[in-house]
Amino acid sequence: MSKPAVKATLKSNAPAQGKAQPRPNVARVDSKSRAVGKHKAISATTRSDKPLQKALHPRNIHLNGYDFTALTRAFPPLKAFVRPTPYGALSIDFADPLAVKTLNAALLKHHYGIGSWDIPKGALCPPIPGRVDYLHYLADLLAEGDKSLALDNARVLDIGTGANGIYPILGSQVYGWQFVASDINAHSLANVQGIIERNPALQGRLSLRLQPDEKAVFKGIIEADDRFELTLCNPPFHASLAEASEGSLRKVRNLAANRGGKAQLASAKLNFGGQAAELWCQGGEQQFLATMILESQFFAEQCLWFTSLVSKKENLKPCYQALAQLKVDTVKTIEMQQGNKITRVLAWSFHSAAKRLQWRTAILKSSK
Repeated sequence: MSKPAVKATLKSNAPAQGKAQPRPNVARVDSKSRAVGKHKAISATTRSDKPLQKALHPRNIHLNGYDFTALTRAFPPLKAFVRPTPYGALSIDFADPLAVKTLNAALLKHHYGIGSWDIPKGALCPPIPGRVDYLHYLADLLAEGDKSLALDNARVLDIGTGANGIYPILGSQVYGWQFVASDINAHSLANVQGIIERNPALQGRLSLRLQPDEKAVFKGIIEADDRFELTLCNPPFHASLAEASEGSLRKVRNLAANRGGKAQLASAKLNFGGQAAELWCQGGEQQFLATMILESQFFAEQCLWFTSLVSKKENLKPCYQALAQLKVDTVKTIEMQQGNKITRVLAWSFHSAAKRLQWRTAILKSSK
């Protein structure tokens, strides 16, 4: 098995949780991974007095932006899309889906050792800096302040991997994690399988499972002998195709406006935003999260941490309420900020702090 192309040094300021409480131990954690509100549910509107910094995770290799000179040298096809901005810096047109896809291929090759990556027309093209940020915060969550962990022993389940397979690709290359990636779309999984076959670095690190029930999340995917240190998910956040289409067009308009140009809406449409299953589901993000939380109780002993991105802050409160009905020991909300966008990671564990320590000691401790 090949070693990861990039190996991050783990540092975490997140404190381990104490003795289990009658209610879930809930903490909101800011972008510095510092607990700010223990032992009480934090509503979606509660904010820290200290504003979040507009920065990626300290271990994020994209913290200082893109080096287009190095990227075009590593991946020459990107050169056709790189232009100087009015301020003299190099960039691409982020409203152009082909330019964004080519940038992703360049980033994956230059920074993560992935020589061949592609997605079908109309598939979701993820922003790599934000996606890898989620993984860095999950590494901090898993470590709980313990710097002696061998993170390449971790087993991770990606719910809804899409045609891009971005989380397993990045997680395997940065941390050496072993992944199971699921999706309801067989064509999406076939594309990820093609990426695996073209990249030896991914082989043996990633297996794929088709979800047969579009209304299920963990059921039909987690098998009886599975054990996962982490589950992760970027759920579809729209409730309809029309809503997803409008969201995609709004992105294109905003990006074009920022560059002082006009958006090519006809060509960008869902090609920019992603396929239907990647962007919307019946009931939207709130219903998807409710299903995920409900099903998690049936796999409580098989997963150390359940996590998901939460795009809409108003969806946090019903999540807290649903988790309070289950025998959940610890709930954390991690806020990540990239530019003006705030994204939240909701994490919960049915295991007490002592049991989590036992799990980590048995599975993740370095052998010395």
